Amino acid sequence: MPPFNPSSTPIREAPRPKIRRVYKTVVVQERAIDERAEHGEGMAFWVLLDGKPTLTPLRSPLGTKHRALAEALAAEWDAQNPSIDPDTMPLTRLVSTAIDCVVPQRAALISELMNYTDADMLCYRASYPADLKARQQAVWQPVLDWLDATLGIALQASEGIVPHRQTAATVAALKAAIASLDDARLTALQGAAAITSSLALSLAIVHGRVDAAEAFAAASLDESYQLEKWGADEMAEARRRLIERDLLAIGNYLRLLKLP
Repeated sequence: MPPFNPSSTPIREAPRPKIRRVYKTVVVQERAIDERAEHGEGMAFWVLLDGKPTLTPLRSPLGTKHRALAEALAAEWDAQNPSIDPDTMPLTRLVSTAIDCVVPQRAALISELMNYTDADMLCYRASYPADLKARQQAVWQPVLDWLDATLGIALQASEGIVPHRQTAATVAALKAAIASLDDARLTALQGAAAITSSLALSLAIVHGRVDAAEAFAAASLDESYQLEKWGADEMAEARRRLIERDLLAIGNYLRLLKLP
């Protein structure tokens, strides 16, 4: 099971051979957290295939402290028939990414995410046409206003595509907000940022300021405007569907994290 890779940044790969389902039963069991997993303390819920722990790509047990999320993971595995298709298992990929990538490389991941600071999509506005400019202001500015009022992150927007740097205080506040997230939500933030090219929008998703559908509308605003003006393109529509699917998966993942 490869780590969660948002479809907006596709990696061209040779087709993977199909792996047939050989397990018969899928159950969730509460067990002590294996020290190798290193993603919590106390008890967690593990997905078992024929009584054996399901493993991540780096061979750690697949589990979570959230029962509802574990049951959703089990449902993904139980739905695989006759072959296992990772593209239909977004929750498994997100949890595997948290265990294998986010936990052991947390500091490096946060540093990488900070590269979005001066390139946040919501900070680069059109100077024309007037209707696109107005639409960006109406949809994107409230997210930036919320970010400032709630987390003290005062991202400044400008017109055009010439790069501009945010202030040192803004950078510090942004890094603190990201660092305050637990590993599960940092995983969601990383996935959303890769899709949307916006830390502002990704933080809004993680904190519940916008839902997945609203995030998709905001992230695809410019593209939607072009489609309205010039008509649909088959490849563009296919890409939009994949982006929407991945954002909805992240939204579902965050919803499950709020449940016991």
